[in-house]
Amino acid sequence: MSRDSIGEFEALVLLAILRVGEEAYGMAIVEEIKRRTNRDVLRPAVYVALRRLEGKHLVRAVRGPGSEERGGRARKFYQVAPRGLASLREARENLLSMWDGLDAVLEEA
Repeated sequence: MSRDSIGEFEALVLLAILRVGEEAYGMAIVEEIKRRTNRDVLRPAVYVALRRLEGKHLVRAVRGPGSEERGGRARKFYQVAPRGLASLREARENLLSMWDGLDAVLEEA
């Protein structure tokens, strides 16, 4: 496993960022994960994951302009960095490799 390996929740956060696109800020990421997975997702868990992914240089945070609706505060938007894309690909390949050949075993269970 590489230094940039990611867990399931981190992968969900990265995938949500990619799906949301340019408007990928904290709550939009939370809502995308909830919508796609039908899981309860706690906002603090997403922010912890985002900080961890930033620390691994797998995502970048970009401050948007301040807005009146937010009392002049800027919103942080997230982008998946090239290393983040590589980590997602590696995680996908690892899972596919582990699943390979298990269809018969699962049918018997």
